Amino acid sequence: MDDASKVKLRRLLSLTRRAVQDYDMIRNGDSVCVGLSGGKDSMTLLVVLASLRRFLPAHFTLRAVTVSLGFDGVDFTEMKRFCDELEVPLDIVDAHIAEIVFDIRRESNPCALCANLRRGALNSTAHSLGCNVVALAHHKDDVAETALLSLFYEGRFYCFEPSVYLERADVRVVRPFIYVEESAVKSFAASASLPVVHNPCPMDKASSRSEIKELIRTLEKENRFLRSNLFGAVKRDIWDSEKAF
Repeated sequence: MDDASKVKLRRLLSLTRRAVQDYDMIRNGDSVCVGLSGGKDSMTLLVVLASLRRFLPAHFTLRAVTVSLGFDGVDFTEMKRFCDELEVPLDIVDAHIAEIVFDIRRESNPCALCANLRRGALNSTAHSLGCNVVALAHHKDDVAETALLSLFYEGRFYCFEPSVYLERADVRVVRPFIYVEESAVKSFAASASLPVVHNPCPMDKASSRSEIKELIRTLEKENRFLRSNLFGAVKRDIWDSEKAF
């Protein structure tokens, strides 16, 4: 890793450590499983948490799980090699989700079902491997987009939580990147030449989230604080208000 990448990594470490401490995401003795899709976000999160093992006061172990959706032509060889270099065990689960969503169910809006199936496979696998924490790579931009998606399509102001215990799965799901902007992730992933796996899903770049992402970009031309204001509203009115009780 060159000097430029190390500088970017230090910034990511600082923001991640603050989020972990603010929302008590990782505790002493935790066994943390990273949901590794192979995209830039989850690959970067893996690097950051692998580095954080040396700096966080709480001692924790780390491993990764990839839920293979079943699309043809996806090669995880380089991702496996990268995990070996980081000394992070990787388990790849063949879930056949693409067949269920596109061939069997033939969903007109497949993203929601796909996400639910992926989460279920990830959480159950993590639990079976002895992990009590599942770390997801949702970042600050995802927070703003999710809040707008909820408002537009569900009629409520809602967003995922930074840390939540799922009783049915018996795992705590955490999102250590909530203070990290997507641009910082992109910059680090490119600088460090992370072995990102191409997403073969036909709905990639064509989902409702992609539309919301483009809407935010358009509105930001008139209000450059829009994304930060959305994030601040979620943090103040949803997350921190719940912490108060």
